[in-house]
Amino acid sequence: MKSDRLLSILLLLQTRGRVPARELADRLEVSVRTVYRDVESLSAAGVPVYAERGRHGGIALLPGYRTDVTGLTADEARALFVLATGSTHADLGLDGALGSALRKVMAALPAPHRPAAEATSRRILVDPVRWLGGPAAAPAVDVGELQGAVLADRRLRLRYRHGGQDAPCTYTVDPYGLVAKAGVWYLVADRRARPQLFRADRVAAVTVTGDAVRRRAGVELTDAWEVLRREVEQRPAGLRVTATVRRSRLDMFLRLLGPSVAAPPSAGDPATVELLLSEPRAARALLPFGPDVEVLSPEEVRTDLAQVAAATAELYGRPRAGTPGTLPDPAS
Repeated sequence: MKSDRLLSILLLLQTRGRVPARELADRLEVSVRTVYRDVESLSAAGVPVYAERGRHGGIALLPGYRTDVTGLTADEARALFVLATGSTHADLGLDGALGSALRKVMAALPAPHRPAAEATSRRILVDPVRWLGGPAAAPAVDVGELQGAVLADRRLRLRYRHGGQDAPCTYTVDPYGLVAKAGVWYLVADRRARPQLFRADRVAAVTVTGDAVRRRAGVELTDAWEVLRREVEQRPAGLRVTATVRRSRLDMFLRLLGPSVAAPPSAGDPATVELLLSEPRAARALLPFGPDVEVLSPEEVRTDLAQVAAATAELYGRPRAGTPGTLPDPAS
């Protein structure tokens, strides 16, 4: 609707200052000609807006002009009050600021929107952490410190420990920003002009260098994240594993291994399931299901699981030193 578009232009200009007409057109998905017509409509309505032509021109409001209108529809107001639980805001040191901001927004809302917004905040909750995620290990560098380093717009020097390695490596990276994915924070950065993910809880130390950040032209955080997300989700999985799963455990099996399931499970009990895995060792994720899941093929996966299970059984089958029954008999 034109009224929504006019309000969007007004709020963008209040927030950004001078904005090129082409950028406004792209953001509002209209033509540049439509943007100029909307500017004329705002001016006719008494809004002190003007356009400057030329290379460094754009659309702007007269300095000092502000409007108190929020521009929020009923659905937009409700959307703001769908609260996320967990530590996302606390990790960034913004949990107190969030509560304060929402109180201010509530006070500024048109009176008819307030009951629905308040009801939404009390009835809808979003918890981004997966079930049984457990407490994360305390990182050497907290997310708030990493956030400050990212906002400095300087190259960063990281001491980073990869999974399965004891000694950290040192990297110089160009940061795009931080992403919280299922309760885990990641730093998205370029290393040697290529995007790379760094888990925040594996960063042993971060140093802000004196060099300006060197991001690739036209690439934003969302763009770099999308590339990395696809790489993770589309990682080659060339090993096909056939297994049977007891029907009573099938729901949990699919919840935990759903992305690896190649086809719908068969009917019956147990159900037959086809999995696509990256390597034989990846099938060790099936061991917590015990006898409720049996791998039928390939044989190399069955052998690997049997060896791991045998080693575990041997570990728990022998008495632990210092426990009752392991002390030598004094009479012997």
